[in-house]
Amino acid sequence: MDLARWIRPGDGVLFGQACAEPQTLVELLVGQRERFPGATLFMGVNWSGTVRPEHADHLRLQAYCGSGHNRRLADAGLLDIHPHPYSRLGALIRERRIRADVVLLQLSPPNAKGEYSLGLAAEYLVPALQTCRAIVAEVNDRVPWTHSERRLMRGDLAAVVETSREPVALPYGEPGALEQAIARNALAFIPDGAVIETGLGALPDAVLRQLGDRRNLRLHSGSVGDGVVGLMDCGAMLEADGGNLMGTRRLFEHARENPALRLRSSEYTHDPRVLGRLERFVAINSAVEVDLTGQVNAEVARGSYLGAVGGALDFVRAANHSPGGVSLMLIPAGRIVETLQGPVATPRSEAGVIVTERGAADLRGLTLRERAERLRALASGSS
Repeated sequence: MDLARWIRPGDGVLFGQACAEPQTLVELLVGQRERFPGATLFMGVNWSGTVRPEHADHLRLQAYCGSGHNRRLADAGLLDIHPHPYSRLGALIRERRIRADVVLLQLSPPNAKGEYSLGLAAEYLVPALQTCRAIVAEVNDRVPWTHSERRLMRGDLAAVVETSREPVALPYGEPGALEQAIARNALAFIPDGAVIETGLGALPDAVLRQLGDRRNLRLHSGSVGDGVVGLMDCGAMLEADGGNLMGTRRLFEHARENPALRLRSSEYTHDPRVLGRLERFVAINSAVEVDLTGQVNAEVARGSYLGAVGGALDFVRAANHSPGGVSLMLIPAGRIVETLQGPVATPRSEAGVIVTERGAADLRGLTLRERAERLRALASGSS
């Protein structure tokens, strides 16, 4: 396939992230990059490693995060970071501040009605599909047909390549002893009937794996991980709305034609008006480090950009305003520090509960002095 039929020099190209990456199309994209010099690639989480530093000779590389192999691109000074909250991505795409002239998609095979599902991600792809000039699709028979907010017909697609490739899977495995200990200390803050959000990483997913005794849970999140499968199977979780699936084959098969698991646009999952209607909303996120006032750095560690502003602040604020809600920030005790080494992604004014393997510090209603005392004790193990 000659992508230069649709991608012009200087175009903006956007494609699905993480498990939703159309691997064959991205391989073609970087292999043919001399045909469309100056094109900008907007990337999300990059677990495949297909886009490498040498590809910046003809392409401009942008991302909202430094996750996965993006860190190597950022360390090389080749990745421009968009430091925007997830709730703004849709509007920025529509305003062409993040350009999406051509969208590369990984789709499921069509259903009996001829409808292609977005498969493993909807999120910011939905506004991109509404504004782009051309859609080029990789129809992968290993991708499940899911209840995604947007469905496509063959006439919507400028070109199609058919493949049979295992989607990129979550790169971390079962939670270890540290993650399990932190997760246990978070359980007391998650009631029956909670609406849960989970950020990226092993820690939030470890919490989900320990909630099997709860009832009437729902998920409203940017991403859906493997931990949801067990909760739905045992009846603890009733339904899930998320932007993407970030997990393994177990999750993909669970989502296949499952009406209780829906993939929605980021303009829905992160919309403050939607979030404002959720009661008992529990935001579960992790970070690089937390300082003694409750400020959170979720972006930079040891000089490397490896995280993101992402959607955490959108969800943290919603949890703080939700009746019966709470924001949980999960972090090893050793990452409670005097001074942050990176930017503030979540301000101290939005601090909720800091959860570590040694216990939890509820910072709500505490003065700065009280917070410092509580967090020092937690970091030292004397709490």
